[in-house]
Amino acid sequence: MSADVVRLDEATMFELFTVVSLFLVALFGTVIAYQAYRGYRRNDARSMLYLAVGLLLLTLFPFVLNVVLNTMTATDRIVTVFAKNLSRLLGLVAIMYSLYGQH
Repeated sequence: MSADVVRLDEATMFELFTVVSLFLVALFGTVIAYQAYRGYRRNDARSMLYLAVGLLLLTLFPFVLNVVLNTMTATDRIVTVFAKNLSRLLGLVAIMYSLYGQH
């Protein structure tokens, strides 16, 4: 276990608010991505599919990567940061493609 792990009963209010806000970003991003996916299914608009994927890569995947890499593996912090940033970058690329790509 690394030195920066904080037990829930020992967490400060700031740490609790940080975790809750990260969870809410993942939750809201997933709900919005689901609505975009429904738009794709309803209208057969591929741009909505790319938007949904981009939103998931931008919001949900960094949260999941953070949890998985920090709790289930002994990964270096720099690897976690890189993985989250790569996910966000790919999410922005997918969103940009949904807006400007030829589908």
